[in-house]
Amino acid sequence: MNGADWPSSLHLVGSRALGGAERWVQRFTAALAARDAPVTVGVRAGSAVARLDMGGLALRTLPFRSVWDPISRAAVTRLVREVRPAIVQTYMGRATRLTRLSGAHRPIHIARLGGPYRLAPYRHADAWIGNTRWLCNWMVAQGMPAERVHHIYNFVDAAEPLPVDEIAALRSRLLIPDNALVMAALGRFVPVKGHEVLLSALARLPTEIAGQSWRMVLVGDGPLRGALMRQSAELGIADRLVWAGWQRSPGAYLQLADLVVFPSRDAETLGNVILDAWAWRRPLVTTSFRGAREIARHGEDAWCVPCDDAPALAEGILQLLADQPLREALISRGAERAATEFAQDGIMLQYLALYRNLART
Repeated sequence: MNGADWPSSLHLVGSRALGGAERWVQRFTAALAARDAPVTVGVRAGSAVARLDMGGLALRTLPFRSVWDPISRAAVTRLVREVRPAIVQTYMGRATRLTRLSGAHRPIHIARLGGPYRLAPYRHADAWIGNTRWLCNWMVAQGMPAERVHHIYNFVDAAEPLPVDEIAALRSRLLIPDNALVMAALGRFVPVKGHEVLLSALARLPTEIAGQSWRMVLVGDGPLRGALMRQSAELGIADRLVWAGWQRSPGAYLQLADLVVFPSRDAETLGNVILDAWAWRRPLVTTSFRGAREIARHGEDAWCVPCDDAPALAEGILQLLADQPLREALISRGAERAATEFAQDGIMLQYLALYRNLART
């Protein structure tokens, strides 16, 4: 998969803030750059996305001021004419809506979706990528032509463990006692991530588990942060929570954790945290949201509990922390799946095949 294999591509994302979709754009375009693929990335000027490292790629900035802004649409058109890619891949509604390609020799427009968004801004694309089978089936049910809807899962990056002393230093900075069990929950503080239920579950745990105190490290940020902090104080667990904030590279927090907890609600489409926990060889308790039902296997590679059920989530946490052989079995099978089904090389081969097929049509 060297650069000569890849059709040239332009990737456009109009987001201002960072989230799962933006992190995927960063990882995907960096993977393209690592393969010397001819790739250009257009981002919103002044956005947090514009400060990300896309594998050393030089970023092109565009206004992306609103979904209807004619100046932004003209800027996209100019960039497409300048770069002349074979493929234009857009992410989220703003970039997709503002990308309007015309002409006999125009590029192929692919819109990549990470959830069941309102489809009106996406229907003018030539093809659509969904990151789960459920999402692709949903698009077809909404009237998208099945032959133009393509399923490709996200890949997970291989873990790159840090030296033990760096993890010890992180633990010290977070003021976590040496003998405390560490749980980690990663995700934006938005309703679909289920943090309210997580806090309710944590309040049901004893102060010590198997003779050890515990801490929950919350890796993320978002509009619910204030409400969650108030909830933790009302529940009497504020002293056992660590608010780590948004982390561009959360690997150190996964390495620190004895257990990863993923409490998302049913509307969560994929759930990259599942893949990250597997890659970092960490036992996982997850709710059975729609993405987990598709990729996780209860009792084999994850411990799955019902969504929005604090007692069940608390019981699942205790079950896993009390059963070392079970944890080790989940870790082994999850790591195997991360290294095979969700490895970067395999997923990128699927993208290469799709790009080459579309570029020929």
